[in-house]
Amino acid sequence: MAGNTSTPGATVTSRVMALLGAFDDAHRRLSLTELARRAEVPVPTAHRLVAELVAHGALSRAEDGRYEVGRRMWDLGLLAPVQLDLVELASPFLHDLYGATFATVHLAVRDGRECLYLDRLRGHASVPVVSTVGARLPLHATGVGKVLLAHAPADVREAVLTGGLRRVTSRTVVDPGTLARQLEAVVREGWAVTAEEMSLGTASAAVPVRRGEDVVAALGLVVPPRQLQRPRLVAALQVAAQGIGRALVSRERAGGR
Repeated sequence: MAGNTSTPGATVTSRVMALLGAFDDAHRRLSLTELARRAEVPVPTAHRLVAELVAHGALSRAEDGRYEVGRRMWDLGLLAPVQLDLVELASPFLHDLYGATFATVHLAVRDGRECLYLDRLRGHASVPVVSTVGARLPLHATGVGKVLLAHAPADVREAVLTGGLRRVTSRTVVDPGTLARQLEAVVREGWAVTAEEMSLGTASAAVPVRRGEDVVAALGLVVPPRQLQRPRLVAALQVAAQGIGRALVSRERAGGR
């Protein structure tokens, strides 16, 4: 939920951003009252601002009277550089990876202390997963998240390790010492695996995507635990991640000419 924007000093911009920030993966459709409460904006102010956001296409009103993120926001989001550069270049490799494994494929980046999912491919036979494009999940409970956390700056790792690790399932690693050792292994071995830490009945493998020496994303596969054949899946992930990395470097060099 957004911070307190009901104080006299709150700007119109901060209130608009608070209203937009009230939506998340668990709150995709909200009533005006819910919007005002989650954004901590007075209802009359929310009513006025929401009407303007609807008029501009940033929000839309559903048949039941509740509000949801509008098409205009989606169009703007697609212009973000991380979308244009990374998702576009990675797409062929994600499709190749899915075609070779028929597993759910994830491309994710770190956003603060969370894992932000940029793209996902899955089929009818893929294992059900909780992630969606645009979703943010805990770094410590997902394969791609552990890769990103392992390669995050030291202050980010320390903040996650000391900030209280949330137990998502009975298998989630919540002991800081155990997680720290896992992160060391990720850096040393070049891959991460999880078993039912984010959702029961799923396992994952993930590897870093590098642009030169920098880890810019993580690429992961989600399968049923019995199908977690680590050497085969990690090898497939590494081939795809290396291809994405080469494409990123080539794009960067071409842009510098």
